[in-house]
Amino acid sequence: MKSRSSTVNGLPMPPWCTAHVRNTILSAAGALIVDESGRVMLVEPNYKDHWDIPGGLIEVGETPSKACAREVAEELGLTREPGRLLVVDWAPHPEWGDRVLFGFDGGVLTPPEIDAIQLQAAELDSYEFLPPDRALDRLIPRLRRRVAAALRARAENRTLYLEHGVTY
Repeated sequence: MKSRSSTVNGLPMPPWCTAHVRNTILSAAGALIVDESGRVMLVEPNYKDHWDIPGGLIEVGETPSKACAREVAEELGLTREPGRLLVVDWAPHPEWGDRVLFGFDGGVLTPPEIDAIQLQAAELDSYEFLPPDRALDRLIPRLRRRVAAALRARAENRTLYLEHGVTY
């Protein structure tokens, strides 16, 4: 039996591995950001039909925490290092395939930091700070489960592993 060689991100894969690789799993990172009143920041992307938290896809060679910082800078114009990891969620999607999503503590924004927000007009139409229960009500189910778990992880000072938004 001939072995086929293959590469992932330009690196050779061992022959035993190529038979098991069928697709690439997309990864994304987001930030759970709150204001001084504990209200959750949601953003309104103009390329989706639902609200979200700040964040986006992880680029090749980029760590999840660096992707989170980059996305917050790009989307909100804020330079912030993400805090600790709150959730990791394996999230299947019928169109995009399986994804691994990282949710970081984005910290508390002060009024001057909120005033300094500059939305990336190419991606976002608006943002809003909402009490946690109202923020969760605005989210689609899969994202609602993930953000609810991130809020719980933040309150309990821990990290949670999720599968499709459900604590494993």
